[in-house]
Amino acid sequence: MYVIGLGCLGFICYFLYDYNSVKKIAGWMRALFMAGTLFLAAATCILFWKNKAVLFQTSSDGIWMAGSVFFLCLLVYTLFFALPFEATYVEECKYREAYTEGVYALCRHPGVLWFGGFYLCAAALWKSPEGTLFSVTVVILDILYVLFQDLYSFPRTFSNYGKYKESTPFLIPSRKSLLHCRNTRRGAGRK
Repeated sequence: MYVIGLGCLGFICYFLYDYNSVKKIAGWMRALFMAGTLFLAAATCILFWKNKAVLFQTSSDGIWMAGSVFFLCLLVYTLFFALPFEATYVEECKYREAYTEGVYALCRHPGVLWFGGFYLCAAALWKSPEGTLFSVTVVILDILYVLFQDLYSFPRTFSNYGKYKESTPFLIPSRKSLLHCRNTRRGAGRK
């Protein structure tokens, strides 16, 4: 059950990182996002290691593994490559605007969709009560985290967040947002 503790610790780091982005408590706290990611990744790797004996025992495991890889790639792309990394995670800037194109035109928190998809597939691969409980716990924490961002930290850190909320769904993409995502993905229409 310590893996659930590691996952929770990861989300505590995420919440503190965002709280610091508003309150500017300490510069070192900007590293908490990466620390939270490392805690979550460690817990996930531990679960894969602990459950390695049951991986690929059924024919559907290949599908679950492909799904895990697919959603993990989408998550990494969304968090680290779809956004300008330095401006998002490293630099302190008084005037920041939320990125509203590409996957961020799909919904305001597309990472939650990919995160949930990854942990659904991982739980199916792990085939253990601990893995299922971990997956449910971190997905719920992720939803609570983006609610905190949507209601507290993002409106205070992004000058255009109110307008972004008006034009883009919270989590569930709409037909309009799907089209906007397709039309604004990075490089679309550029030469």
